[in-house]
Amino acid sequence: MTNDECQENMFAKLLSESEIARVHDASLDILENVGLLVRNARAQEIFRAQGLTVDENEIVKFPRATIEGALKCIPPTFTFFARDAKYDKTLPNDRPVMMTASSAPNMLDPMTGQERRAYSQDIARIARLIHMLDGFDVFSVATLAEDAPLEFFSITRLYPALKNCLKPLRLSASSADDVRQILQLGILAAGSEEKYRACPFITHHYCPIVSPLAFDLDSTDELIFACEENLPSYATMVPNGGMSSPYTLLGTLVQANAEFLAYATLTQMIRSGKPLIYSTLPTLADLRRGNYAPGSIENGMLVMGAVQMAKFYNVPSAGYLGLTNAKVNDAQSGYEAGMSNVAAFLAGCDLFSMGGLLDALMCFDFGKAVTDGEIALMLKRLARGFEFSEEHLSLDVIAETGPAGMFIDKPQTYALMKETMLIPEVADRDPRNRWEKFGALDAQGRALKRVRELFATDHASLLDADAEARIRAVFANLPSGECSSLGIGD
Repeated sequence: MTNDECQENMFAKLLSESEIARVHDASLDILENVGLLVRNARAQEIFRAQGLTVDENEIVKFPRATIEGALKCIPPTFTFFARDAKYDKTLPNDRPVMMTASSAPNMLDPMTGQERRAYSQDIARIARLIHMLDGFDVFSVATLAEDAPLEFFSITRLYPALKNCLKPLRLSASSADDVRQILQLGILAAGSEEKYRACPFITHHYCPIVSPLAFDLDSTDELIFACEENLPSYATMVPNGGMSSPYTLLGTLVQANAEFLAYATLTQMIRSGKPLIYSTLPTLADLRRGNYAPGSIENGMLVMGAVQMAKFYNVPSAGYLGLTNAKVNDAQSGYEAGMSNVAAFLAGCDLFSMGGLLDALMCFDFGKAVTDGEIALMLKRLARGFEFSEEHLSLDVIAETGPAGMFIDKPQTYALMKETMLIPEVADRDPRNRWEKFGALDAQGRALKRVRELFATDHASLLDADAEARIRAVFANLPSGECSSLGIGD
């Protein structure tokens, strides 16, 4: 058995091989017989140029051969580049890759615990936190910025991230013009277009398909621009069962898969061989009140199905996971985040958009980001598995210790004490009397204590002075982007 076959057998599967094939066939049926609404004029031109028909209702139907031809062009890997190459991550080789969830309008203030709007200064601190937390690999700009002017909306969010995080950055824009500004800011930070093109450390993200089965106007413009410019980018499919997709797991999966295939086909029509990711945020609505429910176990199950489809197409996979409907970082937040993350991990998901958000993606919380960072480290430890070797069988150590002996004083124990076990910083393992002695803090209390310690002082910019000057010469009115200590400048 090959190594790939061994690895494949490790993954949990909710669908059999024949069921995967049926989902694929059903998706092709939808694309060929129902089609997608395409409002974007440039996308219509691209489809016509490839021999597809746009009917009087702006519906495009996709022949099976067209979809299958596009699938053959998609590379099996996707790389997130960083300004510091040691942080580069390639899917699926480096799985599991952990990324923050993104674009929450609100946040819980780390000093008062009250919900409020998020600002660019919050992004500076969040970016620095993600830079310092080992569990996270990619910073997807976690909040919006209330102080961002409309004409500079996205770069007002990006600039503080550039100043405070050397890991790969991911950002969603609101238009193709926004993407152009992001590209300009990236070039200024890099020092030249040549340097930026060699290491494009900003990955663009968009949602070009609005479920059910409709290409969006602005996001499709972003997709076209990013493909034409060969910028690292990918899309996410976001069906909501009972609202924008059928109220069955299988129906939602089939529709999301059809939407992915349509998006992938347009991408390959524009630039054949462009890397992409099969990324989903699939949910079922809680029909008691029609509430959005990304914290449900069905989110994890749907991502597991999507991961199986991604493997069927030999494309990197991603899911929005670790999400919760909880309003605070409590037990509900913990078990909802843990269950969907582990489910997707066991299915072999490559990229986890999983950090920091509460209340159905509406609110960022520093405490949840820290505890999610610990979940990320636990998943990475799980990925290491058993280090299977003769040395780790420990037969000589067992023989030396003998019946009724102790292993605490053995050289192997000393050598491996920091390696074998993941040592958490948030989870408490002390006896109750010691826990009480040090304040009887719960997990959120310990997480916020660490946040306040990390931001007790200011942090210097991670952009050099020349890059700062180049950016300021073009975008003079951007906010400072400085990571000041908590309580200063708020």
